Amino acid sequence: MQPVSPLISLRHLRAFIAVAELGSATRAAEHLYRAQSAVTRSIHELETGLNVELFERRATGMLCTAFGNALLYRARRAMQEFELGAQEVNGKSVETQGGVKTRVPSGLLNERRLVAFIKLAESGHMPTVAKALGVSQPAVSSAINDLEESVGVALFKRTSKGMLPTDAGEQLTFRVKRALTELRHVDADLANLKGTVEGKVVIGALPLGRTFILPKAISNVLARHPRLRFSTIEGPFDTLAASLRAGDIDFIFGALRPADYARDLVGTPLLDESMAVIVRGGHPLAGKPGLTLAELANAQWVLSSIGTPARGLLNQAFASQELKPPSPAVETSDLALLRGLLLHSDMVTAISARQLEYEIGAGVLKALDVVLPNTSRVIGITQRAESHPSPGAVALMEEIRQVVLQYGA
Repeated sequence: MQPVSPLISLRHLRAFIAVAELGSATRAAEHLYRAQSAVTRSIHELETGLNVELFERRATGMLCTAFGNALLYRARRAMQEFELGAQEVNGKSVETQGGVKTRVPSGLLNERRLVAFIKLAESGHMPTVAKALGVSQPAVSSAINDLEESVGVALFKRTSKGMLPTDAGEQLTFRVKRALTELRHVDADLANLKGTVEGKVVIGALPLGRTFILPKAISNVLARHPRLRFSTIEGPFDTLAASLRAGDIDFIFGALRPADYARDLVGTPLLDESMAVIVRGGHPLAGKPGLTLAELANAQWVLSSIGTPARGLLNQAFASQELKPPSPAVETSDLALLRGLLLHSDMVTAISARQLEYEIGAGVLKALDVVLPNTSRVIGITQRAESHPSPGAVALMEEIRQVVLQYGA
């Protein structure tokens, strides 16, 4: 989980939203049952910390500036996630605060408490969380207890494996992560309004996109926007999709899943990619024209594991010609190991040629002249439906599209 800007207080955000929606600090103070001076101080501290003016002060009231509107958009989305989290964990959407019903429990509006909660949910080990936050274990325990009291349910259970989230804890973890993701983008949104693209972009990188297209796109974007920072996370699609849903990554680049895979994810197709049979440059079959799959039946194969999309497509290709699918000598999804096995033996593999593009270009590996029918896959970008990417993520996704167009990928 990436941290929220230390310049954003969740309690200040609640005051900010009230002022933006009601048009004055006085009305906001009445609505929140707080002193007007406290509301005014919250706005001042937000503006000072973010180094922008959030409101135009007029005789008729306070109107959001462009910076204020950008913050309001993210703040509302974050508060909606907090509200949904409170609803989901105990079926209640409101609490009473000074006689006024508020949608987000006040106990959720504490950044350090939420960070402790997320870290404990991820690690299950309180001493690790305490060390990471630079506080004592009792302080972490107190923060979790306060949060549980606020939402009205137990969020963790003690087990032999450590502190594990309850069902309610897992639900709240999901919502809190999404809320904090919205707020993580605030600094980048405001910088973009000032003409600078900055911030951190986290990409879920699947094998079919990360050999050439993604590196080229990242280097191009960095040349234009040197203040951006990028991080990639590799793993199976289902794992990356879970991280995408929780807000831990900004988008996934690689093979798309069918449209009915999940309604909450949206895939944008960019290119089609078929599989090829790859061997070392000096392989006995290299350069032999018109090979058939039957001629490869007795080859020594290195393939991805059973259950992976690539393995399934290869098996279907053999089955379509009434051939028994190959039984691999080695199963691996590690590209470095695969490369080493091919270079130092007569083993063969079935993979997208793009994943070994540099080795094929150098002539040390070659694609055999054999057709693998119906192994084409659609490569593209997967995002959360209704997500609002950061300016940096938008810039990278657009550059990926341009690289695909430029190189006829």
